[in-house]
Amino acid sequence: MLRIYGSARSRTIRVLWMVGELGIPYEQKDWLPRSPETRTPEFYALNPNGRVPVIDDDGFVLSESMAINLYLAKKHRSPLYPSDPKQEALAWQWSIWEIDRLDRQIVNYLRHSKEFPEAQRKPEIAETAWKEVAPALDVLETALTKSEWLAGPAFSVADLNVAAALYRALSMDLGKWPRIQAWLNRCWARPAAEKARAMREK
Repeated sequence: MLRIYGSARSRTIRVLWMVGELGIPYEQKDWLPRSPETRTPEFYALNPNGRVPVIDDDGFVLSESMAINLYLAKKHRSPLYPSDPKQEALAWQWSIWEIDRLDRQIVNYLRHSKEFPEAQRKPEIAETAWKEVAPALDVLETALTKSEWLAGPAFSVADLNVAAALYRALSMDLGKWPRIQAWLNRCWARPAAEKARAMREK
Protein backbone atom coordinates (compact mmCIF):
# COMPACT_ATOMS: atom_id res chain seq x y z
CA MET A 1 0.00 0.00 0.00
CA LEU A 2 1.08 3.55 -0.65
CA ARG A 3 2.42 5.31 2.45
CA ILE A 4 2.59 9.09 2.53
CA TYR A 5 4.86 10.89 4.97
CA GLY A 6 3.82 14.46 5.67
CA SER A 7 1.09 16.71 7.01
CA ALA A 8 -1.56 18.43 4.92
CA ARG A 9 -0.16 21.62 6.48
CA SER A 10 2.85 21.26 4.21
CA ARG A 11 3.52 20.59 0.54
CA THR A 12 2.03 17.16 1.22
CA ILE A 13 -1.35 18.76 0.50
CA ARG A 14 -0.46 18.39 -3.17
CA VAL A 15 -0.01 14.65 -2.84
CA LEU A 16 -3.17 14.24 -0.77
CA TRP A 17 -5.10 16.06 -3.47
CA MET A 18 -3.64 13.75 -6.11
CA VAL A 19 -4.45 10.50 -4.29
CA GLY A 20 -7.96 11.86 -3.80
CA GLU A 21 -8.28 12.38 -7.54
CA LEU A 22 -6.94 8.88 -8.18
CA GLY A 23 -9.13 7.25 -5.55
CA ILE A 24 -6.35 4.98 -4.33
CA PRO A 25 -5.90 3.70 -0.76
CA TYR A 26 -3.03 5.01 1.31
CA GLU A 27 -1.66 5.33 4.81
CA GLN A 28 -0.45 8.69 6.07
CA LYS A 29 2.14 9.70 8.64
CA ASP A 30 0.83 13.14 9.57
CA TRP A 31 4.21 14.73 10.22
CA LEU A 32 4.92 18.44 9.97
CA PRO A 33 8.10 19.78 8.35
CA ARG A 34 11.04 19.80 10.77
CA SER A 35 9.07 17.76 13.31
CA PRO A 36 11.02 15.33 15.52
CA GLU A 37 9.77 12.42 13.42
CA THR A 38 11.56 13.85 10.37
CA ARG A 39 14.84 14.07 12.24
CA THR A 40 15.31 10.38 12.91
CA PRO A 41 17.80 8.05 11.20
CA GLU A 42 14.86 6.08 9.84
CA PHE A 43 13.39 9.11 8.11
CA TYR A 44 16.75 10.29 6.79
CA ALA A 45 17.10 6.85 5.25
CA LEU A 46 13.94 7.59 3.29
CA ASN A 47 14.86 11.17 2.43
CA PRO A 48 18.36 12.41 3.27
CA ASN A 49 17.02 15.96 2.87
CA GLY A 50 14.81 15.43 5.91
CA ARG A 51 11.80 16.96 4.19
CA VAL A 52 8.19 16.00 3.58
CA PRO A 53 6.43 14.79 1.55
CA VAL A 54 7.92 11.40 0.89
CA ILE A 55 6.09 8.35 -0.40
CA ASP A 56 6.86 4.67 -0.05
CA ASP A 57 4.97 2.91 -2.81
CA ASP A 58 5.45 -0.77 -2.03
CA GLY A 59 9.16 -0.23 -1.56
CA PHE A 60 9.67 2.53 -4.14
CA VAL A 61 10.64 5.66 -2.21
CA LEU A 62 10.23 9.07 -3.79
CA SER A 63 10.39 12.64 -2.53
CA GLU A 64 9.53 16.06 -4.01
CA SER A 65 5.80 16.69 -4.29
CA MET A 66 5.76 17.60 -7.98
CA ALA A 67 7.67 14.44 -8.95
CA ILE A 68 5.44 12.35 -6.68
CA ASN A 69 2.29 13.63 -8.38
CA LEU A 70 3.63 13.15 -11.89
CA TYR A 71 4.68 9.61 -10.97
CA LEU A 72 1.36 8.67 -9.34
CA ALA A 73 -0.75 10.07 -12.17
CA LYS A 74 1.30 8.24 -14.80
CA LYS A 75 1.57 4.97 -12.88
CA HIS A 76 -2.18 4.76 -12.37
CA ARG A 77 -2.87 5.66 -16.01
CA SER A 78 -4.98 8.56 -14.89
CA PRO A 79 -6.51 10.88 -17.48
CA LEU A 80 -4.85 13.60 -15.41
CA TYR A 81 -1.53 12.55 -16.97
CA PRO A 82 -1.49 13.65 -20.61
CA SER A 83 -1.00 10.88 -23.15
CA ASP A 84 0.10 13.32 -25.85
CA PRO A 85 3.87 13.94 -25.59
CA LYS A 86 3.48 17.68 -26.12
CA GLN A 87 0.87 17.99 -23.40
CA GLU A 88 2.99 15.76 -21.16
CA ALA A 89 5.90 18.16 -21.70
CA LEU A 90 3.65 21.09 -20.76
CA ALA A 91 2.72 19.32 -17.53
CA TRP A 92 6.40 19.02 -16.67
CA GLN A 93 7.06 22.57 -17.81
CA TRP A 94 4.44 24.14 -15.58
CA SER A 95 5.34 22.00 -12.58
CA ILE A 96 9.01 22.97 -12.86
CA TRP A 97 8.11 26.60 -13.60
CA GLU A 98 6.07 26.88 -10.41
CA ILE A 99 8.91 25.54 -8.28
CA ASP A 100 11.29 28.09 -9.78
CA ARG A 101 9.06 31.14 -10.05
CA LEU A 102 6.40 31.03 -7.32
CA ASP A 103 6.83 28.27 -4.75
CA ARG A 104 9.11 29.90 -2.19
CA GLN A 105 8.42 33.44 -3.34
CA ILE A 106 4.69 33.40 -2.61
CA VAL A 107 5.32 31.80 0.79
CA ASN A 108 7.81 34.51 1.73
CA TYR A 109 5.53 37.27 0.51
CA LEU A 110 2.47 36.14 2.44
CA ARG A 111 4.34 35.17 5.59
CA HIS A 112 6.01 38.56 5.86
CA SER A 113 2.98 40.59 4.76
CA LYS A 114 0.12 38.97 6.68
CA GLU A 115 0.67 35.48 8.11
CA PHE A 116 3.43 36.04 10.67
CA PRO A 117 2.70 38.08 13.82
CA GLU A 118 3.52 41.68 12.98
CA ALA A 119 6.64 41.73 15.15
CA GLN A 120 8.11 38.85 13.15
CA ARG A 121 7.41 40.28 9.71
CA LYS A 122 10.24 41.63 7.61
CA PRO A 123 8.83 44.05 5.04
CA GLU A 124 12.00 43.90 2.97
CA ILE A 125 11.52 40.15 2.46
CA ALA A 126 7.89 40.67 1.45
CA GLU A 127 8.88 43.43 -0.97
CA THR A 128 11.64 41.38 -2.58
CA ALA A 129 9.36 38.37 -2.91
CA TRP A 130 6.56 40.43 -4.46
CA LYS A 131 8.92 41.67 -7.17
CA GLU A 132 9.14 38.04 -8.29
CA VAL A 133 5.55 37.00 -7.57
CA ALA A 134 3.83 39.69 -9.62
CA PRO A 135 5.70 39.02 -12.91
CA ALA A 136 5.19 35.28 -12.47
CA LEU A 137 1.46 35.81 -12.02
CA ASP A 138 1.50 37.91 -15.19
CA VAL A 139 3.00 34.94 -17.05
CA LEU A 140 0.36 32.56 -15.71
CA GLU A 141 -2.44 35.02 -16.49
CA THR A 142 -1.22 35.28 -20.08
CA ALA A 143 -1.12 31.50 -20.45
CA LEU A 144 -4.68 31.22 -19.18
CA THR A 145 -5.91 33.73 -21.77
CA LYS A 146 -4.89 31.19 -24.42
CA SER A 147 -6.31 28.06 -22.80
CA GLU A 148 -8.63 27.25 -19.92
CA TRP A 149 -6.13 24.68 -18.64
CA LEU A 150 -2.34 24.47 -18.60
CA ALA A 151 -1.62 21.25 -20.49
CA GLY A 152 -4.40 20.41 -22.87
CA PRO A 153 -8.17 20.74 -23.11
CA ALA A 154 -8.97 19.46 -19.61
CA PHE A 155 -7.82 19.65 -16.01
CA SER A 156 -4.56 17.72 -15.62
CA VAL A 157 -1.66 17.10 -13.27
CA ALA A 158 -0.23 20.40 -14.50
CA ASP A 159 -3.19 22.31 -13.11
CA LEU A 160 -3.23 20.26 -9.93
CA ASN A 161 0.47 20.79 -9.26
CA VAL A 162 0.42 24.53 -9.86
CA ALA A 163 -2.94 25.21 -8.19
CA ALA A 164 -2.00 23.11 -5.16
CA ALA A 165 1.27 25.01 -4.83
CA LEU A 166 -0.74 28.24 -4.97
CA TYR A 167 -2.90 27.27 -2.00
CA ARG A 168 -1.85 30.45 -0.22
CA ALA A 169 -2.98 32.52 -3.20
CA LEU A 170 -6.56 31.63 -2.28
CA SER A 171 -6.28 34.33 0.41
CA MET A 172 -4.80 36.95 -1.94
CA ASP A 173 -6.51 39.72 -3.85
CA LEU A 174 -6.13 38.46 -7.41
CA GLY A 175 -8.27 41.16 -8.98
CA LYS A 176 -5.43 42.10 -11.32
CA TRP A 177 -5.33 38.51 -12.57
CA PRO A 178 -8.98 37.52 -13.18
CA ARG A 179 -8.17 34.44 -15.23
CA ILE A 180 -5.93 33.08 -12.49
CA GLN A 181 -8.69 33.77 -9.98
CA ALA A 182 -11.26 31.88 -12.05
CA TRP A 183 -8.86 29.01 -12.82
CA LEU A 184 -7.79 28.69 -9.18
CA ASN A 185 -11.43 28.59 -8.08
CA ARG A 186 -12.21 25.89 -10.67
CA CYS A 187 -9.30 23.77 -9.53
CA TRP A 188 -9.99 24.08 -5.82
CA ALA A 189 -13.71 23.40 -6.29
CA ARG A 190 -12.93 19.81 -7.26
CA PRO A 191 -14.06 17.32 -4.59
CA ALA A 192 -10.56 15.91 -4.06
CA ALA A 193 -9.20 19.43 -3.65
CA GLU A 194 -11.88 20.37 -1.16
CA LYS A 195 -11.11 17.25 0.86
CA ALA A 196 -7.38 17.99 0.91
CA ARG A 197 -8.06 21.59 1.90
CA ALA A 198 -10.30 20.47 4.75
CA MET A 199 -7.47 18.23 6.00
CA ARG A 200 -5.15 21.24 6.05
CA GLU A 201 -7.58 23.64 7.68
CA LYS A 202 -9.11 21.36 10.32
